[in-house]
Amino acid sequence: MVVNKVEICGVNTSKLPLLTNEEKKMLFERIQKGDKEARELYIKGNLRLVLSVIKRFSSSNENVDDLFQIGCIGLMKAIDNFDCTMDVKFSTYAVPMIIGEIRRYLRDNNSIRVSRSLRDTAYKAIYAKENLLKQNSKEPTIQEISEAIGIPKEDIVYALDAIQSPVSLYDPVYTEGGDTLYVMDQISDRKSREENWVENLSLSEAMKKLSPRENHIINLRFFEGKTQMEVAEEIHISQAQVSRLEKNALKTMKSYLK
Repeated sequence: MVVNKVEICGVNTSKLPLLTNEEKKMLFERIQKGDKEARELYIKGNLRLVLSVIKRFSSSNENVDDLFQIGCIGLMKAIDNFDCTMDVKFSTYAVPMIIGEIRRYLRDNNSIRVSRSLRDTAYKAIYAKENLLKQNSKEPTIQEISEAIGIPKEDIVYALDAIQSPVSLYDPVYTEGGDTLYVMDQISDRKSREENWVENLSLSEAMKKLSPRENHIINLRFFEGKTQMEVAEEIHISQAQVSRLEKNALKTMKSYLK
């Protein structure tokens, strides 16, 4: 899938407008008063967000124009449902909405057919999850979703599993403090390129350049094969902090070994 083309769905991507924070605020105030022109300007000013999201689906065989259109639907839903009184950036709210819309499209067009009843259950659960997240500003549990839609939690789990598409190891899980955590960061893999690199070199001197905490993290990650989540639990810090310290440590070691 090529996403670097200049024109997608008749839109010249090289000339998409960039809105300032003040412009976004003013436009959103007009949108809330029913100003359709402001809504159109806000959509155009956020189309770059859709482009950045569809790049995540580069491994898909779907036509980029189709994904862009579906992403725009997600963007419009985000604009219509965004609560500007919450202390959340629009992009933070919109990206999951756009991703969700594209994933629903890909699931519905998947060659592996899933029964309509299962899809309906899964979509009810997804919409309930989005509403509960918006209301409570925290990820709802399966039990809470079950109570909200009146469907047994076992049926919800089964339905959600049935519509899942294969996940890439490089799919982002979440972002905290500017550090993105990927699926591969949550998997213990003794055959990873980074661990092979560690095992195949003499690192005793390089590891002396690390702080005690960084040294401990490298040992746990690459010599004991623990996941970042397991390391975080052991040394009582967040997974994002483990990721940041690990990256800094590897950078220090690689720089020393050059």
